[in-house]
Amino acid sequence: MELNDLTAVSPVDGRYRSKLSALSAFFSEFALIQYRVKVEIEYFIALCELPLPQLANFDANRFDDLRDIYLNFDITSAKSIKIIEQTTNHDVKAVEYFIKKRFDELHLSEYKEFIHFGLTSQDINNVAAPLALKDADAEIVQPAFKAVKELLQRLAVQWKAVPMLARTHGQPASPTILGKEIYVFVERLENQLNLLKQIPFSSKFGGAIGNMNAHVIAYPNIDWVNFSNQFIGRLGLHRQQTTTQIEHYDYLSAYFDGLKRLNTILLDLSRDIWMYIMLDYFKQRIKAGEIGSSAMPHKVNPIDFENAEGNLGLANALFEHLSGKLPVSRLQRDLTDSTVIRNIGVPIAHTWLSIQSLERGLNKLLLNEDKIKADLNANWAVVAEAIQTILRREQIEGAYELLKDLTRTNNRITKDSIQQFIAKLDVSESVKQELLMLSPESYTGIDLLKDL
Repeated sequence: MELNDLTAVSPVDGRYRSKLSALSAFFSEFALIQYRVKVEIEYFIALCELPLPQLANFDANRFDDLRDIYLNFDITSAKSIKIIEQTTNHDVKAVEYFIKKRFDELHLSEYKEFIHFGLTSQDINNVAAPLALKDADAEIVQPAFKAVKELLQRLAVQWKAVPMLARTHGQPASPTILGKEIYVFVERLENQLNLLKQIPFSSKFGGAIGNMNAHVIAYPNIDWVNFSNQFIGRLGLHRQQTTTQIEHYDYLSAYFDGLKRLNTILLDLSRDIWMYIMLDYFKQRIKAGEIGSSAMPHKVNPIDFENAEGNLGLANALFEHLSGKLPVSRLQRDLTDSTVIRNIGVPIAHTWLSIQSLERGLNKLLLNEDKIKADLNANWAVVAEAIQTILRREQIEGAYELLKDLTRTNNRITKDSIQQFIAKLDVSESVKQELLMLSPESYTGIDLLKDL
């Protein structure tokens, strides 16, 4: 069966392909091969610039020709490498042979034995993968989280003067401000994004078991540690100094844990907005022709927030496995990381998909201020905290108990019942007037968004 959007096994490459196609530049098989070619070429150029004695006369003007091999890399090039791999049964060796063939075509055959010189395949893989992830983080991951954070900030400002009944344990609680409750998520995202930015994208580059044995035996007088550090640094990565055959993946694990925390914040947001829609605090803009239910014509389901929650759960399950598995490898190397690390684009895809769903849902929200006000006015009991606190200030004995008796024995606390209670208090007239000024709409505490 031909592979297309309808026949793909994974919805990432099927149903949602159009929304996620940009990820192919970083996490597809094509992308992995292209990044491998880039690392091999840049390594060869670095050897020329060192220079190794046998590469001292390499014409630096030809570096552009070499870089064209990966800059102009196309599907035909990738397919030719896959054909070579059918014989080698080794994907990185197939890349090496492909580049050697290109050297022949460029009339650079005398230098081709220095392609992949002294390296093992993980020196290429453990540079190519974090390099691709670093680029994806800069071009897709960070901008996506930043966009949803900025959208939330705009909504927080828009609703910064809207008092709302808070709910703790699902029960009516002290009033709050809708914009502030939205801004809680802005601050949480900002905090975790700042932490995420502190995690370096790291690589391993040290030969077969990390000691650069082959390099040292061939050229014992070269400072290979300094060379490797400069080479990896030039690619924008951090080089681990003491490794086995593979990278530790500890920083990579931390990165996935960071994304998992960010996703958990968005999952919490999705559920809260879902609840506000259920409470009728928000309506949703209706798209022409859209159907909410196949049986109930009146329904407008909060599907964007439900889709986001589902995809965030999938992403976090995969991030959990990645962060727990990758740092564990038997002795100097086992192959369990190889198949796992090929899947790092999948949870990132589900994360990005969820962010797109959230943005779509948030942009459809319509504030139902009448319902929010009605809920506040139906819950005058929430000013009990304010009254008992003022009474405590006035040193009225048993202030808490007085309000407890009022709010728990009266079937329905209203504005009138509160005012009647205040009228009977043994306090000064000025304190009574202060208490009578209280309302669910005014009892909202500090204006935390006044500077926005």
